[in-house]
Amino acid sequence: MVEAFIGLGSNLEQPLQQIEQAIQSLGDSQGITLKAVSSKYKSAPVGPEGQQDYINAVASIETQLSAEQLLDALQAIENRQGRIRNERWGSRTLDMDILSYGNEIIETERLTVPHRELPNRNFVLLPLIEITSEEFYIPGQGALLDLLLRCPDNAIEKL
Repeated sequence: MVEAFIGLGSNLEQPLQQIEQAIQSLGDSQGITLKAVSSKYKSAPVGPEGQQDYINAVASIETQLSAEQLLDALQAIENRQGRIRNERWGSRTLDMDILSYGNEIIETERLTVPHRELPNRNFVLLPLIEITSEEFYIPGQGALLDLLLRCPDNAIEKL
């Protein structure tokens, strides 16, 4: 079993419900055990202008799936919830990212883990600290508190 952390975000079609449904689906997925879920956070969008605010959370899981199999499982959940991939960092019903996968550093055509934007996203770092610790270490990136202290400020509100 590998411990992994999943970032969740939504800003379309009742975002809070999208996140709740995704967490339920994650926990119901074969080969995945849901361990913890952070509070939900409301954050300003990153990317194209004119988007609605996002609802974000982080889930801790244990899985027997490989990183690529986990990515497939997450994308299947996204697709069931109406995810359309037509604009980088654009509005979406659901976005699920593998933030970390054990202590592994993975660089493939389909997958980069730890997530390369993690150090720039306080709406990921804060919920991740909430379910781990400030000292939790992200392979190749550093301790969460150090990352948060260097992170660009983005309007965020704990719900």
